[in-house]
Amino acid sequence: MGEAFIGALTRSGVFRPSQVQVTDIADNRLRYLRDTYGVKTHQDNAELFDSSHIVVLAVKPQDLEGVLSDIAVRRDPSLKNRRLIISIAAGFPIRKMEQLLYSGLNESQQAQLPIMRVMPNTPALVLSGMSGMSANRHASAQDKKQTAEILYNIGRVIEFEEPDLDAVTAVSGTGPAYLFFMVESMIAAGVNVGLSKDDAVELTLTTFEGALKLLRESRDSPAQLRRNVTSPGGTTEAALGVLEKFRFKQGIIEAVAAAARRSEELGR
Repeated sequence: MGEAFIGALTRSGVFRPSQVQVTDIADNRLRYLRDTYGVKTHQDNAELFDSSHIVVLAVKPQDLEGVLSDIAVRRDPSLKNRRLIISIAAGFPIRKMEQLLYSGLNESQQAQLPIMRVMPNTPALVLSGMSGMSANRHASAQDKKQTAEILYNIGRVIEFEEPDLDAVTAVSGTGPAYLFFMVESMIAAGVNVGLSKDDAVELTLTTFEGALKLLRESRDSPAQLRRNVTSPGGTTEAALGVLEKFRFKQGIIEAVAAAARRSEELGR
């Protein structure tokens, strides 16, 4: 996901490659990013933090505490320059980031480090992501605007109150997996009724692409579009009857609710 940000921001011209600095624990990864995107690379998180105006924390949630603790201990104590902190670590709430990053700082010093928490999803890798973002009390309107401008380069973004990010995670963060599972199942179903694997893949992917395009461009609701292709006694009605028998809609509702609960648990 960090690479998606780098690629989008450099290709769009929002930042020149020379303006982007990257750290990573793996030397081969740093070489790859430097050679591929022309960005600057560093070995030290605290040094990069001190020399940056916008800091994107694109690390795994289990690694974020260590990164923030290291920065808090070794950062420039003067905090002369304001830095916008953008975290894309799933399930790591703002209050935990504040506890670590704001350690030993007074209120005016904390205000120099506004925090934006972002929940992107994997289609950001192909610049078609959906992100939810939330701000802490120190983030200004300009901070929110700047974060949104960055996120628009990898897809779309909506601002939420932070408690809503658990629901955002369940719908859009986890959502691609629901679609991938459906596509996987339809391909298997196509093969089961006699299609070749290649034909089943092409039929399924193109059908989903077209259906999503129709959803975007039509004034009709998803329910109405479904009704439009469901003739009485026809093939679609037969298929939907089976999905209803297996409580397909309720299964999706319960799956999203389970993902939201788990996201909430991970943030405690």
